[in-house]
Amino acid sequence: MTVLKNLFADIPQELPGELSEELVSGKMCRIERIISRSHASPEGFWYDQDDDEWVVLLQGSAGLCLAEGNKTVVLKPGDYIRLPAHCRHRVEWTDPTQDTVWLVVYYL
Repeated sequence: MTVLKNLFADIPQELPGELSEELVSGKMCRIERIISRSHASPEGFWYDQDDDEWVVLLQGSAGLCLAEGNKTVVLKPGDYIRLPAHCRHRVEWTDPTQDTVWLVVYYL
């Protein structure tokens, strides 16, 4: 069934934690929408995923810290980054004035 949806629709008024929703998945790929509202990774936590990841920031802004080199990359709307499998990273901050909307593609 074909269903039309919008990436900026159906964002909850209350968002105590980051919202991650799977939009579509297949054998070798999964696409998620993530909504952050002034959220950050917990202190000392690092993502270390088995899949390669391609991330595009659609709205808002964010600071993404990469363990290698211990550097923080600032993402603005339209910016994207490829994170190879096991590239340790964390979200240092997201925009406190508006929702930050990410589109993430996980692939093998």
